[in-house]
Amino acid sequence: MSWSELQVMVVEDHGFQRRIALRLLNELGVERTLEGADGLHALNVLRQQSTLPDVVLVDLDMPGMDGVECIGLIAHERLARSVAVVSALDPALLHTVQSMARAYGLRVLGSVEKPLTREKLEVLLARFDDHVGEAKDESKADFSVPDLVAALQQGQIVPWFQPQVEFGNGKVVGVEALARWERPDGSVVGPVLFVPVLEREGYANLLTDCMLEQGCQWLQRWHQSGMRLKLSVNVSPLALADSTAADRYQAITENYGILPEDVVLEITESSVMSDAARGLGLLARLRLKGFGLSIDDFGTGYSSLAQLAQVPFTELKIDKEFVFGSHAQPRKRAMVEASLDLAHKLNLVTVAEGVETIEDWQMLAELGCDIAQGWLIGRPVPGSELQAAVARWRRPGN
Repeated sequence: MSWSELQVMVVEDHGFQRRIALRLLNELGVERTLEGADGLHALNVLRQQSTLPDVVLVDLDMPGMDGVECIGLIAHERLARSVAVVSALDPALLHTVQSMARAYGLRVLGSVEKPLTREKLEVLLARFDDHVGEAKDESKADFSVPDLVAALQQGQIVPWFQPQVEFGNGKVVGVEALARWERPDGSVVGPVLFVPVLEREGYANLLTDCMLEQGCQWLQRWHQSGMRLKLSVNVSPLALADSTAADRYQAITENYGILPEDVVLEITESSVMSDAARGLGLLARLRLKGFGLSIDDFGTGYSSLAQLAQVPFTELKIDKEFVFGSHAQPRKRAMVEASLDLAHKLNLVTVAEGVETIEDWQMLAELGCDIAQGWLIGRPVPGSELQAAVARWRRPGN
């Protein structure tokens, strides 16, 4: 994307510094800018925009409404595609801001220290550019619940696949199926916008079944063409309450000649304990049938150790929130190291999500992580494009 196409907002209470930021953006070729003299003013300006700004630069230390509250409201109301923090910032505070924004589905590009310079802004905007293809998935999409349900029933909600590779040899060994709504007008809606609606409306089981069935269909094709892969599928927390799920998943895999051993069911750690007895029984039956079980987003819930003790997991997936940038952030690195150490002691396969830089790749490889997933390897692609995406992949250093 040309930076002349970007729209960037500067939220800064100091008029002189705000004007400097706008001038620097202009020098970089950013022609479409907005400004906010404080948090409240910025929110009013954002609410009047017909399209979402690409990046909002927010100063944290402002009178009245501070930057953290401002970012929280931007995230909650979906007023921008991404935000960045302008501050000499404690990394732990940035991590808290990222977690808050991510819970609302908003991306945080990171932080830039004052004083702003052209070089610092260039690095920041390059981060947005790296992610621009996927960011479109997170834009606003207008739809009604009946339209969404019809889309699910008519096969418009399909899996896209993100490759997973071994650190040891760089070989692509699996894919994760990630839901996308491919609308008839050619637009693609990301899961953060429609999956919670389907779950709320009682379609969690149907969504999980659709992803598993379509994933197995593609897996069968890839196996027949000589590409042996494992398939990871997210299981909705609500599906764990369905005692028939284990037999249904087995029937789906058998229908396509797929072994349960080639399928990993990803369970978010916060979901098992909602109905512990029933959930644990279902997971035990799935494991008995041969399915792999992955604890997803490890470290972001409240009962991680209890889950690992009680559930027969085969894989631990380290959340991208901890992986991205961990080579340069001691707190994140500590979380990654502790997670890998625990997984190794429990004989679990380890998968790192959110691997986007060679530096993070090298750190994870040195720490003994098994499998990498992230945009350094490849973005999620439709099933028809996976083989081309695998062919494009080149291991760092090769």
